[in-house]
Amino acid sequence: MVGTEVVVAAPQDRIVSVDSQGRKIVIRRPTALDTLRLFKAAGPTLAQNEPWLSIASLAYAVEAIDDIPMPTPVNEGQIEALIVKLGDAGLAAINRELDKAEPEASPAQVGN
Repeated sequence: MVGTEVVVAAPQDRIVSVDSQGRKIVIRRPTALDTLRLFKAAGPTLAQNEPWLSIASLAYAVEAIDDIPMPTPVNEGQIEALIVKLGDAGLAAINRELDKAEPEASPAQVGN
């Protein structure tokens, strides 16, 4: 199976997809609190590094891989360990799913 697809019904704030390696990844839609906690886990220097944060935020959204719960990382080392576990295939799958999950702005909302 290549790419991602929703494989089971999930709670509204969860997305379940399969990456190109066939791993089932459960993703939670990030909230403002998740973002705040990611900044805290990253520390003051990395919290200002947008390229690092963009990848870290993908990993931070993971709840489970192949039905194995993934604890929410609380420091840089744990974030990087999860990124290694996900690899390019997992990160790409998460990125695609979160991009699809973003609500599009209506023409009336643009610029507001």
